[in-house]
Amino acid sequence: MHVLVAYGSKMGGTAGIAELIGDALTDAGLQADVRPVAEVSQLDRYDAVVIGGALYTGHWHRQARRFVRRHTDALRERPVWLFSSGPLNGSAVEEIPPVPQVEELARRIGARGHATFGGRLPADAKGFPASAMAKTHAGDWRDPERIRGWAADVAMELVSLDQLGRLHA
Repeated sequence: MHVLVAYGSKMGGTAGIAELIGDALTDAGLQADVRPVAEVSQLDRYDAVVIGGALYTGHWHRQARRFVRRHTDALRERPVWLFSSGPLNGSAVEEIPPVPQVEELARRIGARGHATFGGRLPADAKGFPASAMAKTHAGDWRDPERIRGWAADVAMELVSLDQLGRLHA
């Protein structure tokens, strides 16, 4: 089973989460391709898709939003999960619902689930508002075990769908 893990990331934190998800899917026996959304033009070879985007002032990464809109029909035909990365504090240890923009995109494509993970902001972040935020919010709030656990749940659901013959239903 071939799974695409596509992400929109400006500073690399979301890319790191996508890599952890890809590793966990591979560990579960699935074939995972981890790629920036801007590098993906077709979904034909994928049985399932995980899409992630960094959150910036309550908005999902622009390229992730465009990816979902551009591939809506193809995404509706396969199991899809979404993830967001962004809280720059310990709040991401709790279940955080998707922001309204991501919730609408999830509905549009029939996503099976969503998770919000803590983000990362380097102390030397460039550009406004990142550099201003870094003065008080620099750090790494990603939780690798939580990310891997979520990805393992996704993998178990995919294996179950495949065994039931519902992967392409």
